[in-house]
Amino acid sequence: MQSRLPPLKALRAFEAAARTCSFTRAAEELNVTQTAISHQVKVLEGWIGFRLFRRLNNALVLTEKGELYLPTVREAFDRLRESTDQLKGIDAGAVLTISALPNFALRWLVPRLPRFQALHPTMRIKLLTAPRALEALYDEIDVAIRLDGEAARLYFEPLFQGSMFPVMHPALYEDEGLRTPADLRRFTLLHVLNSLTDWRIWLTAAGVKRADVEKGPRFDSYALATEAACHRWGVAMAWGPFIDEDLRRGRLVAPFDLKILRERAWCLVYPRNVRKQKVELFRQWILAEAQAGPNASRVETQ
Repeated sequence: MQSRLPPLKALRAFEAAARTCSFTRAAEELNVTQTAISHQVKVLEGWIGFRLFRRLNNALVLTEKGELYLPTVREAFDRLRESTDQLKGIDAGAVLTISALPNFALRWLVPRLPRFQALHPTMRIKLLTAPRALEALYDEIDVAIRLDGEAARLYFEPLFQGSMFPVMHPALYEDEGLRTPADLRRFTLLHVLNSLTDWRIWLTAAGVKRADVEKGPRFDSYALATEAACHRWGVAMAWGPFIDEDLRRGRLVAPFDLKILRERAWCLVYPRNVRKQKVELFRQWILAEAQAGPNASRVETQ
């Protein structure tokens, strides 16, 4: 008598191929050959009696029935992972893998993580800052911290919105006579490549007109731009609360009170239908840290 459950290997091959839209990438992920993935998909199609994939302009796409079947398969794997994690328990030295962007990790998360570790001393923490697609939340990582967005089956829970404002070396501030925002036209402005509108937005809000906001060196991160400001290269547009420690230690000063609230919030990202115990513990902790943190505006959820 045929089993009522499809073969597990075939289901894994189908889920990976559907998620990556590629037999080749699915094979790399599962450490098998492309032929093996193709074979397992055919086994599953034969078992259930209909096609799951089709080719469209050389691209691998799901059939209508494949699209209907995929959410059920994914949910089954999610529940299996969740149940396994719960049975293993966090006291057995579970690993919490966190993916965060470098600036967030270095300037905000790392200084606070020892407090979380003290609360859960048996949990091992793995913090990754190399670029990773959010699809890794289904396998490689447990939680991610990103700017708000949307993704199927993922929940973006707001932590806080940052604010942007100019910062500079204290000696540069004293020596060069910066007294009003209009005086910034005499200074070297430091820019961040993926946020080149920062200076224009802030200067406009400060009432400064006819400022040449295109001049000045450009960097690929806020960390580099603010470090350049620490060496008196110019005035950087900082992102609070990530600059708080430099301000507290006097490495930098904020010459003006005007702060522009960022439109996008930093969020904790995790799968919607899976709530691992270790993820829930981290979620509760980081939400409390975000609410208590200096210069971090808590975002209310609906």
